[in-house]
Amino acid sequence: MQDFTAGGISATPNKTQTTGSPKTDELIQQLVCNWECTKSCELIEEMIITALKLGRDQTTTADLKLFNRSLKELRYAARVFAPYRHIHKVVVFGSARTKATEPEAIASEEFARRMREYLGYMTITGGGDGIMGAAQRGAGRDYSFGLNIRLPFEQRANETIHGDPKLINFNYFFTRKLNFLKETHAVALFPGGFGTMDEGFEVLTLMQTGKARIIPVVMVDRPGGTYWKTWIHFLEEHLLRLGLISDDDFSLFKVCNSVDIAVGEIAQFYKHYHSYRWVGQKMVIRIRRPLTDNAIEVLNAAFDDVLVGNRITQGVAIPEEQNEPEIVSMPRLIFTPKRKNFGRFRKLIDAINAAETVG
Repeated sequence: MQDFTAGGISATPNKTQTTGSPKTDELIQQLVCNWECTKSCELIEEMIITALKLGRDQTTTADLKLFNRSLKELRYAARVFAPYRHIHKVVVFGSARTKATEPEAIASEEFARRMREYLGYMTITGGGDGIMGAAQRGAGRDYSFGLNIRLPFEQRANETIHGDPKLINFNYFFTRKLNFLKETHAVALFPGGFGTMDEGFEVLTLMQTGKARIIPVVMVDRPGGTYWKTWIHFLEEHLLRLGLISDDDFSLFKVCNSVDIAVGEIAQFYKHYHSYRWVGQKMVIRIRRPLTDNAIEVLNAAFDDVLVGNRITQGVAIPEEQNEPEIVSMPRLIFTPKRKNFGRFRKLIDAINAAETVG
């Protein structure tokens, strides 16, 4: 599983932290060493220093509880997901109020089943009933994750995921939403209420602004339904017409009229394309097989508007990528783009998937 920011965090300048006391810094380094830390030890040291600074800053007890519990939730969730990093996953969002017999729930169940049977995906939901419960019935317990939220009123996880070790209970919506996006390779939205809208718009906002890697986002309705058609009409009439979003932003998602189209859209997204990573100002796109010279020329001509005075070139992994040995042998497309219109980046991925490959 790649960094959900596609290297956006590691690409920012790091300022080495210190307590201001060489003796204390040395004690922290020794503590981390004695704890048998073997990976990214300097980051663990910085986290300890940050915690100490919170105490020095006389941070309020309420804030300390918030920071402490958030870190605990993130750490626990990372541990639960760790054994399944190698398996692709899809997040399914939708209303908890939808009855199991309604067409939207039936479509959700069928979608998750096909994602498992045809593509081998696991399904992540909020752990509740309705659309979420239907999706997890389709995926099955072994292929399900539930990210439940503790609410003031009684809430029980759906029967498929209840009691499973892959059910994670969160106290905060923001830690829960972070894990939805951090751990997934695709997003499917079915009709829902405030929560579904919140989650859908957050995914789109993070991709639109380059704060999260681009992944396929599909909106699925009941057969002949108008939920997402109405939503699209709102975007066109009240956001696009007023200049609040751009035409290319519509490339970040696809409204699908059937489960078949939704599953096909996700499968097509990963046909040639594998992932991308920022290395400084360069975008390095990993692909499953090399493209022909003619295909590279076509990409350069079609997407010269996103390039910063250079061309898309095909090559191999650059030195900064050696920390990902499992994909180091994949061909690369390397270029320096303008970090502005990420809807165009989604179109570039689509063009890569449609391009001619060698062999």
